[in-house]
Amino acid sequence: MRTQFSPAQLRSPDMAQSDKILRACVHCGFCNATCPTYLLTGDENDGPRGRIYLMREMLQSAAAPDARTVAHIDGCLSCLGCATTCPSGVDYMRLVDHARAHIDAQYRRPVFDRLFRAALEFVLPHPARFAFALRLGRLAARFIKFMPRRLARMAAMASFGDQEKLLSLRAAKRRGNPEPPPKALLFDAASPRFARDDEEIAAGRGDRKKVRVALLNGCVQPVLAPEINAAAIRLLTRLGVEVIVPENAGCCGALSHHLGKAEAARQFARANIRAWMACADGGGLDAILMTASGCGTQVKDYGHMLRDDDLYTEYAAHISTITQDISEFLSGLELPQPAHAPGLRAAYHAPCSLQHGQKQSGKVESLLQKAGFDVLIPRDAHLCCGAAGSYTLLQPEMSDNLAHRKAENLLALQPDVIVTGNIGCQVQIAAAAQIPTLHWIQLLEQALGSRPETD
Repeated sequence: MRTQFSPAQLRSPDMAQSDKILRACVHCGFCNATCPTYLLTGDENDGPRGRIYLMREMLQSAAAPDARTVAHIDGCLSCLGCATTCPSGVDYMRLVDHARAHIDAQYRRPVFDRLFRAALEFVLPHPARFAFALRLGRLAARFIKFMPRRLARMAAMASFGDQEKLLSLRAAKRRGNPEPPPKALLFDAASPRFARDDEEIAAGRGDRKKVRVALLNGCVQPVLAPEINAAAIRLLTRLGVEVIVPENAGCCGALSHHLGKAEAARQFARANIRAWMACADGGGLDAILMTASGCGTQVKDYGHMLRDDDLYTEYAAHISTITQDISEFLSGLELPQPAHAPGLRAAYHAPCSLQHGQKQSGKVESLLQKAGFDVLIPRDAHLCCGAAGSYTLLQPEMSDNLAHRKAENLLALQPDVIVTGNIGCQVQIAAAAQIPTLHWIQLLEQALGSRPETD
């Protein structure tokens, strides 16, 4: 693609990078075939190729972007399906990130839009504030039908229930048994435990060298589903892995980043890096693990985000190098045989942030299959469910359409449970599918729940 940036513009590292990305595009349009928004609307400007043209014109112009351009760029999910498809290797993620930061700096949004985005940035990255907002949402639930759609979607998040309990009830009903099924099939999570048990570590480790990892607690996930990290910690501990959950490591910064708040995202990154490096100084870290794949994609990009920060460049690059999705980490370990045959049909939704953002496909499916689950893959598995972090709140109509399409494809498999690897996808699909929807680590931890034998 031809560009016409001025020499003054190209002195900006971000603009120079975007110029290089734009020039890599050859207009082939293969990306449109895997773009969820283009497939729904058929509008060229709602596909990657059209958005690339719009971003080029916007970035080259010295004027503020117009509302039409902003609307089409806002409509992008950042699912990165286009990046997986692109034969030219166009780095769409960094281009759209730059475009969003440019819009935030140059475009004045309507009042309600500004206020709503400011509220999201103030609330979602902070667990205490988010928990308080959910309590308010429960109180306001009876008035949802009278709320503007965006506010209604936020209030509806308060109804996200105990998915493990729903699975237990579903299993009991399927068997026609009024009594609870055996505990091994209940998938009941214990209370979150963030302190390691030395005896359990020793029992699980045997004579193996102890591996030490940090687990990101995050922001939205510990409020909506604290049982996810609890299950991860129990499983890792049984395997002889020492797990550290630093209190000072919180939001990964993705929520701010996707709102175009680049500096706010970098501040979250710096805070997490400080927390993790302090852990490393206290005994070393073999890996930093993510149970939310959206966070993993963000943290793996810290090296690029802070490439011009003299104080953090080296640390950020190291953090990005040792960060892994928990499926990556577990795939490199020798896992015990399952404690029982789960006998569950599990439909797996691969989060975009895992299959497109991190290029990690097949690992979750393999782990679950080895643990005895019947893993089912839906039609159009490469397409986004419509969650995409704050997208579900900012673009509710498009998000709903994508959620229902994804739920229809998953339900067509007649599963007992739907599993995924990102909290946003889990909440989104649970609401649309109306059957138990869990993080896959919860199933794996229960299936491998017996303590491995030691010599």
